Amino acid sequence: MSKIQPLLTSYKMGNLLLKNRLVIAPMTRSRANNKENAPTKLHVKYYKQRASAGLIISEGSQISKRAVGYVNTPGIYSEAQIKGWKAVTDAVHTEGGKIFIQLWHVGRVSHPDFHNGELPLAPSALNPNSKSFTPNGFKDTVTPKEMTLEDIKSTIEDFKQAAINTKKAGFDGLEIHSSNGYLFHQFFNNSSNKRTDNYGGSIENRARFFFEVLDEISEVFPQNRIGVRFNPSMHNSHGIDVDQETIPLFEYVLKTLNTYNLAYVHLSEPFTDVSEVKYAVKNIAKHFRPLYNGTLIINSKFDQEKGNKIIEDNLADLVAYGKLFISNPDLAERFEKNAPLADWDAATFYSDTGEKGLTDYPKYAN
Repeated sequence: MSKIQPLLTSYKMGNLLLKNRLVIAPMTRSRANNKENAPTKLHVKYYKQRASAGLIISEGSQISKRAVGYVNTPGIYSEAQIKGWKAVTDAVHTEGGKIFIQLWHVGRVSHPDFHNGELPLAPSALNPNSKSFTPNGFKDTVTPKEMTLEDIKSTIEDFKQAAINTKKAGFDGLEIHSSNGYLFHQFFNNSSNKRTDNYGGSIENRARFFFEVLDEISEVFPQNRIGVRFNPSMHNSHGIDVDQETIPLFEYVLKTLNTYNLAYVHLSEPFTDVSEVKYAVKNIAKHFRPLYNGTLIINSKFDQEKGNKIIEDNLADLVAYGKLFISNPDLAERFEKNAPLADWDAATFYSDTGEKGLTDYPKYAN
Protein backbone atom coordinates (compact mmCIF):
# COMPACT_ATOMS: atom_id res chain seq x y z
CA MET A 1 0.00 0.00 0.00
CA SER A 2 1.51 3.33 -1.06
CA LYS A 3 2.14 6.01 1.53
CA ILE A 4 -0.42 8.83 1.68
CA GLN A 5 1.05 12.08 0.41
CA PRO A 6 0.87 14.91 2.98
CA LEU A 7 -0.30 17.27 0.22
CA LEU A 8 -3.38 15.12 -0.34
CA THR A 9 -4.55 15.04 3.28
CA SER A 10 -7.43 17.26 4.38
CA TYR A 11 -6.78 20.37 6.50
CA LYS A 12 -8.93 22.37 8.90
CA MET A 13 -8.29 26.05 8.23
CA GLY A 14 -10.25 28.03 10.77
CA ASN A 15 -13.80 26.70 10.36
CA LEU A 16 -13.23 25.61 6.76
CA LEU A 17 -12.35 22.01 5.92
CA LEU A 18 -10.04 21.88 2.89
CA LYS A 19 -10.07 18.58 0.99
CA ASN A 20 -6.31 18.75 0.38
CA ARG A 21 -3.36 21.03 1.06
CA LEU A 22 -2.92 22.26 -2.50
CA VAL A 23 -3.60 25.96 -2.90
CA ILE A 24 -3.91 27.80 -6.20
CA ALA A 25 -1.65 30.82 -5.90
CA PRO A 26 -3.13 34.15 -6.97
CA MET A 27 -2.13 34.71 -10.60
CA THR A 28 -2.86 37.67 -12.86
CA ARG A 29 -4.29 36.42 -16.15
CA SER A 30 -5.38 39.71 -17.82
CA ARG A 31 -8.62 38.33 -19.29
CA ALA A 32 -11.11 40.87 -17.89
CA ASN A 33 -11.12 42.64 -21.23
CA ASN A 34 -14.36 44.56 -20.97
CA LYS A 35 -15.40 48.08 -20.08
CA GLU A 36 -16.26 47.09 -16.51
CA ASN A 37 -13.14 44.95 -15.92
CA ALA A 38 -15.58 42.33 -14.67
CA PRO A 39 -15.06 38.55 -14.61
CA THR A 40 -16.70 36.76 -17.56
CA LYS A 41 -17.79 33.22 -18.50
CA LEU A 42 -14.10 32.54 -19.20
CA HIS A 43 -13.26 33.19 -15.55
CA VAL A 44 -16.13 30.94 -14.47
CA LYS A 45 -14.81 28.08 -16.58
CA TYR A 46 -11.17 28.64 -15.56
CA TYR A 47 -11.80 28.53 -11.82
CA LYS A 48 -14.41 25.77 -12.02
CA GLN A 49 -11.89 23.54 -13.84
CA ARG A 50 -9.50 23.92 -10.89
CA ALA A 51 -11.98 23.44 -8.02
CA SER A 52 -10.36 20.17 -6.89
CA ALA A 53 -7.64 22.25 -5.20
CA GLY A 54 -8.02 22.53 -1.43
CA LEU A 55 -8.22 26.31 -1.76
CA ILE A 56 -8.29 28.71 -4.70
CA ILE A 57 -6.93 32.21 -4.18
CA SER A 58 -8.19 34.34 -7.06
CA GLU A 59 -6.08 36.59 -9.24
CA GLY A 60 -5.43 39.98 -7.69
CA SER A 61 -8.55 42.16 -7.91
CA GLN A 62 -8.32 45.91 -7.53
CA ILE A 63 -10.31 47.47 -4.70
CA SER A 64 -10.95 50.72 -6.61
CA LYS A 65 -10.14 52.47 -9.85
CA ARG A 66 -7.21 54.12 -8.06
CA ALA A 67 -5.81 50.69 -7.23
CA VAL A 68 -5.44 49.37 -10.79
CA GLY A 69 -2.02 49.01 -12.36
CA TYR A 70 -2.26 46.28 -14.97
CA VAL A 71 -4.36 46.04 -18.09
CA ASN A 72 -7.51 43.83 -18.15
CA THR A 73 -7.39 42.83 -14.48
CA PRO A 74 -10.72 42.35 -12.68
CA GLY A 75 -11.90 44.52 -9.82
CA ILE A 76 -14.26 44.15 -6.87
CA TYR A 77 -15.62 47.71 -6.60
CA SER A 78 -18.59 47.76 -9.01
CA GLU A 79 -21.92 45.90 -9.26
CA ALA A 80 -20.88 44.35 -12.58
CA GLN A 81 -17.70 43.00 -10.98
CA ILE A 82 -19.59 41.62 -7.98
CA LYS A 83 -22.03 39.90 -10.36
CA GLY A 84 -19.18 38.46 -12.44
CA TRP A 85 -17.39 37.11 -9.37
CA LYS A 86 -20.66 35.68 -7.98
CA ALA A 87 -20.91 33.47 -11.07
CA VAL A 88 -17.35 32.29 -10.38
CA THR A 89 -17.90 31.48 -6.70
CA ASP A 90 -21.18 29.69 -7.46
CA ALA A 91 -19.41 27.50 -10.02
CA VAL A 92 -16.53 26.67 -7.66
CA HIS A 93 -18.92 25.85 -4.81
CA THR A 94 -21.00 23.61 -7.10
CA GLU A 95 -17.81 21.56 -7.58
CA GLY A 96 -17.18 21.42 -3.83
CA GLY A 97 -14.32 23.93 -3.95
CA LYS A 98 -13.32 26.81 -1.67
CA ILE A 99 -12.28 30.22 -3.01
CA PHE A 100 -10.81 33.41 -1.51
CA ILE A 101 -10.38 36.65 -3.44
CA GLN A 102 -7.08 38.54 -3.37
CA LEU A 103 -7.62 42.25 -2.68
CA TRP A 104 -5.10 44.38 -4.55
CA HIS A 105 -3.78 47.93 -4.68
CA VAL A 106 -0.61 48.33 -6.73
CA GLY A 107 0.31 51.80 -5.45
CA ARG A 108 3.23 53.35 -7.32
CA VAL A 109 3.60 50.47 -9.79
CA SER A 110 0.62 51.94 -11.65
CA HIS A 111 0.72 54.60 -14.40
CA PRO A 112 -1.16 57.86 -15.20
CA ASP A 113 -2.65 56.08 -18.25
CA PHE A 114 -4.97 54.25 -15.82
CA HIS A 115 -5.99 57.41 -13.95
CA ASN A 116 -6.90 60.00 -16.58
CA GLY A 117 -3.42 61.46 -16.34
CA GLU A 118 -3.36 61.64 -12.53
CA LEU A 119 -0.36 60.25 -10.69
CA PRO A 120 -0.60 56.88 -8.93
CA LEU A 121 -0.66 56.88 -5.13
CA ALA A 122 2.23 55.77 -2.91
CA PRO A 123 3.61 56.30 0.60
CA SER A 124 6.31 58.61 -0.79
CA ALA A 125 7.02 60.40 -4.08
CA LEU A 126 9.68 57.92 -5.20
CA ASN A 127 9.72 56.35 -8.66
CA PRO A 128 10.17 52.56 -8.47
CA ASN A 129 11.92 52.74 -11.87
CA SER A 130 9.94 49.77 -13.06
CA LYS A 131 7.53 49.04 -15.92
CA SER A 132 3.76 49.34 -15.91
CA PHE A 133 1.60 47.13 -18.16
CA THR A 134 -0.77 49.79 -19.52
CA PRO A 135 -3.53 49.69 -22.17
CA ASN A 136 -0.86 51.12 -24.49
CA GLY A 137 1.78 48.50 -23.75
CA PHE A 138 4.63 48.55 -21.23
CA LYS A 139 5.60 52.03 -20.07
CA ASP A 140 8.13 53.34 -17.57
CA THR A 141 6.71 54.09 -14.15
CA VAL A 142 6.59 57.70 -12.98
CA THR A 143 7.17 59.53 -9.71
CA PRO A 144 3.92 58.90 -7.78
CA LYS A 145 1.92 61.21 -5.55
CA GLU A 146 2.73 60.93 -1.85
CA MET A 147 -0.48 59.93 -0.10
CA THR A 148 -2.01 62.50 2.21
CA LEU A 149 -3.62 61.37 5.45
CA GLU A 150 -6.94 61.80 3.66
CA ASP A 151 -5.71 59.53 0.83
CA ILE A 152 -4.72 56.89 3.41
CA LYS A 153 -8.09 57.15 5.14
CA SER A 154 -10.05 56.83 1.88
CA THR A 155 -7.90 53.86 0.77
CA ILE A 156 -8.65 52.09 4.06
CA GLU A 157 -12.35 52.70 3.36
CA ASP A 158 -11.90 51.32 -0.18
CA PHE A 159 -10.48 48.10 1.27
CA LYS A 160 -13.38 47.84 3.70
CA GLN A 161 -15.91 48.34 0.89
CA ALA A 162 -14.09 45.74 -1.20
CA ALA A 163 -14.49 43.30 1.70
CA ILE A 164 -18.23 44.05 1.80
CA ASN A 165 -18.40 43.44 -1.95
CA THR A 166 -16.41 40.22 -1.52
CA LYS A 167 -19.08 38.93 0.84
CA LYS A 168 -21.82 39.86 -1.66
CA ALA A 169 -19.93 37.97 -4.36
CA GLY A 170 -20.05 34.77 -2.29
CA PHE A 171 -16.34 34.24 -1.60
CA ASP A 172 -15.35 32.01 1.31
CA GLY A 173 -12.84 34.63 2.41
CA LEU A 174 -10.21 37.07 1.20
CA GLU A 175 -6.47 37.60 1.05
CA ILE A 176 -4.87 41.02 1.54
CA HIS A 177 -2.11 41.38 -1.07
CA SER A 178 0.61 42.89 1.11
CA SER A 179 3.42 41.56 -1.04
CA ASN A 180 5.49 41.80 -4.23
CA GLY A 181 6.27 45.51 -4.18
CA TYR A 182 2.65 46.73 -4.18
CA LEU A 183 1.09 49.34 -1.88
CA PHE A 184 1.47 47.67 1.54
CA HIS A 185 4.98 46.49 0.69
CA GLN A 186 5.80 50.07 -0.32
CA PHE A 187 4.79 51.24 3.17
CA PHE A 188 6.85 48.44 4.77
CA ASN A 189 10.08 49.14 2.88
CA ASN A 190 12.63 51.86 3.63
CA SER A 191 13.49 52.28 -0.04
CA SER A 192 9.89 53.28 -0.86
CA ASN A 193 8.73 54.91 2.39
CA LYS A 194 10.46 58.11 3.50
CA ARG A 195 7.49 59.51 5.45
CA THR A 196 8.05 61.44 8.67
CA ASP A 197 4.52 61.08 10.07
CA ASN A 198 2.87 58.13 11.86
CA TYR A 199 3.14 56.00 8.71
CA GLY A 200 6.93 56.22 8.29
CA GLY A 201 10.18 55.88 10.16
CA SER A 202 9.89 53.16 12.79
CA ILE A 203 8.95 49.55 12.01
CA GLU A 204 5.68 50.01 13.91
CA ASN A 205 4.84 53.11 11.89
CA ARG A 206 5.59 51.46 8.53
CA ALA A 207 3.31 48.54 9.47
CA ARG A 208 0.52 50.84 10.73
CA PHE A 209 -1.38 51.18 7.43
CA PHE A 210 -1.49 47.39 6.98
CA PHE A 211 -2.91 46.81 10.47
CA GLU A 212 -5.44 49.61 10.11
CA VAL A 213 -6.74 47.98 6.92
CA LEU A 214 -6.76 44.55 8.57
CA ASP A 215 -8.73 45.91 11.54
CA GLU A 216 -11.34 47.51 9.26
CA ILE A 217 -11.74 44.37 7.17
CA SER A 218 -12.10 42.38 10.41
CA GLU A 219 -15.35 44.28 11.01
CA VAL A 220 -16.74 42.79 7.77
CA PHE A 221 -15.29 39.26 7.67
CA PRO A 222 -14.52 36.98 10.61
CA GLN A 223 -10.75 36.95 11.03
CA ASN A 224 -10.62 33.21 10.34
CA ARG A 225 -11.73 34.02 6.77
CA ILE A 226 -8.95 36.57 6.19
CA GLY A 227 -5.52 35.68 4.84
CA VAL A 228 -2.47 37.89 4.24
CA ARG A 229 0.44 37.54 1.83
CA PHE A 230 4.07 38.66 2.22
CA ASN A 231 7.32 38.36 0.27
CA PRO A 232 9.93 39.18 2.95
CA SER A 233 13.12 38.67 0.90
CA MET A 234 11.96 40.34 -2.31
CA HIS A 235 14.95 42.34 -3.53
CA ASN A 236 15.82 44.60 -6.46
CA SER A 237 12.32 44.42 -7.91
CA HIS A 238 9.68 47.18 -8.27
CA GLY A 239 12.14 49.43 -6.45
CA ILE A 240 12.06 47.29 -3.28
CA ASP A 241 15.38 46.41 -1.61
CA VAL A 242 16.23 44.35 1.45
CA ASP A 243 18.05 46.30 4.17
CA GLN A 244 18.87 45.67 7.82
CA GLU A 245 15.31 46.53 8.93
CA THR A 246 13.44 44.49 6.30
CA ILE A 247 13.36 41.10 8.01
CA PRO A 248 12.85 42.62 11.50
CA LEU A 249 9.76 44.39 10.10
CA PHE A 250 8.25 41.13 8.85
CA GLU A 251 9.17 39.42 12.13
CA TYR A 252 7.30 42.18 13.96
CA VAL A 253 4.28 41.84 11.66
CA LEU A 254 4.05 38.05 12.01
CA LYS A 255 4.47 38.12 15.77
CA THR A 256 1.75 40.78 16.00
CA LEU A 257 -0.51 38.64 13.79
CA ASN A 258 -0.43 36.00 16.54
CA THR A 259 -2.87 38.27 18.38
CA TYR A 260 -5.33 37.85 15.49
CA ASN A 261 -7.18 34.70 14.48
CA LEU A 262 -6.43 34.72 10.75
CA ALA A 263 -7.21 32.02 8.20
CA TYR A 264 -3.54 31.97 7.20
CA VAL A 265 -0.31 33.80 6.49
CA HIS A 266 0.92 33.22 2.92
CA LEU A 267 4.69 33.59 2.42
CA SER A 268 6.81 33.46 -0.72
CA GLU A 269 10.28 32.00 -0.85
CA PRO A 270 12.65 34.44 -2.62
CA PHE A 271 11.76 34.96 -6.29
CA THR A 272 15.41 35.61 -7.15
CA ASP A 273 18.81 34.46 -5.90
CA VAL A 274 19.42 36.37 -2.66
CA SER A 275 22.41 34.31 -1.51
CA GLU A 276 24.66 37.36 -1.84
CA VAL A 277 22.14 39.84 -0.38
CA LYS A 278 23.46 40.69 3.07
CA TYR A 279 20.25 41.02 5.09
CA ALA A 280 17.96 38.67 3.14
CA VAL A 281 16.60 35.42 4.54
CA LYS A 282 17.27 32.57 2.12
CA ASN A 283 14.82 30.05 3.60
CA ILE A 284 11.59 31.86 4.39
CA ALA A 285 9.48 28.95 5.72
CA LYS A 286 12.22 27.76 8.05
CA HIS A 287 12.85 31.28 9.40
CA PHE A 288 9.26 32.39 9.93
CA ARG A 289 7.54 29.13 10.92
CA PRO A 290 8.65 29.38 14.59
CA LEU A 291 7.42 32.98 14.80
CA TYR A 292 3.83 32.44 13.72
CA ASN A 293 1.35 30.17 15.51
CA GLY A 294 -1.31 29.90 12.83
CA THR A 295 -1.73 28.30 9.41
CA LEU A 296 1.19 28.94 7.05
CA ILE A 297 1.01 28.73 3.26
CA ILE A 298 4.32 28.65 1.40
CA ASN A 299 4.80 29.45 -2.28
CA SER A 300 7.34 29.69 -5.10
CA LYS A 301 8.75 26.99 -7.38
CA PHE A 302 7.49 23.96 -5.46
CA ASP A 303 6.99 20.63 -7.21
CA GLN A 304 5.21 17.53 -5.91
CA GLU A 305 8.20 16.17 -3.99
CA LYS A 306 9.21 19.49 -2.39
CA GLY A 307 5.59 20.25 -1.52
CA ASN A 308 5.12 16.96 0.30
CA LYS A 309 8.47 17.36 2.06
CA ILE A 310 7.86 20.85 3.44
CA ILE A 311 4.56 19.70 4.99
CA GLU A 312 6.14 16.50 6.30
CA ASP A 313 8.89 18.61 7.90
CA ASN A 314 6.18 20.82 9.49
CA LEU A 315 7.59 23.99 7.90
CA ALA A 316 4.22 24.80 6.31
CA ASP A 317 0.63 23.58 6.42
CA LEU A 318 -0.37 24.27 2.79
CA VAL A 319 1.55 24.77 -0.45
CA ALA A 320 0.52 27.27 -3.13
CA TYR A 321 1.21 26.35 -6.74
CA GLY A 322 1.06 28.81 -9.62
CA LYS A 323 2.18 27.78 -13.10
CA LEU A 324 1.56 24.07 -12.44
CA PHE A 325 -2.12 24.87 -11.84
CA ILE A 326 -2.29 26.88 -15.07
CA SER A 327 -1.36 23.90 -17.24
CA ASN A 328 -2.74 21.17 -14.94
CA PRO A 329 -6.27 22.09 -13.85
CA ASP A 330 -6.48 18.66 -12.20
CA LEU A 331 -3.16 18.96 -10.37
CA ALA A 332 -4.46 17.24 -7.21
CA GLU A 333 -5.64 14.22 -9.22
CA ARG A 334 -2.35 14.07 -11.11
CA PHE A 335 -0.37 14.13 -7.86
CA GLU A 336 -2.60 11.35 -6.54
CA LYS A 337 -1.84 9.19 -9.59
CA ASN A 338 1.78 10.35 -9.81
CA ALA A 339 0.85 11.20 -13.39
CA PRO A 340 3.00 13.26 -15.76
CA LEU A 341 2.46 17.02 -15.70
CA ALA A 342 1.66 19.21 -18.69
CA ASP A 343 3.89 22.17 -19.56
CA TRP A 344 2.54 25.72 -19.57
CA ASP A 345 2.65 28.24 -22.39
CA ALA A 346 4.20 31.38 -20.89
CA ALA A 347 3.27 33.46 -23.95
CA THR A 348 -0.41 33.20 -22.95
CA PHE A 349 -0.06 34.04 -19.23
CA TYR A 350 -1.09 37.68 -19.54
CA SER A 351 -2.19 38.09 -23.13
CA ASP A 352 -5.81 38.49 -24.10
CA THR A 353 -5.95 35.22 -26.03
CA GLY A 354 -9.34 34.12 -24.69
CA GLU A 355 -9.50 30.37 -24.06
CA LYS A 356 -5.98 29.77 -25.38
CA GLY A 357 -3.62 29.18 -22.47
CA LEU A 358 -6.45 29.64 -19.98
CA THR A 359 -9.15 26.98 -20.21
CA ASP A 360 -7.85 24.76 -23.02
CA TYR A 361 -5.44 22.66 -20.92
CA PRO A 362 -6.95 19.14 -20.79
CA LYS A 363 -7.29 16.97 -17.73
CA TYR A 364 -5.14 13.85 -17.53
CA ALA A 365 -6.42 10.95 -19.58
CA ASN A 366 -5.17 7.70 -18.09
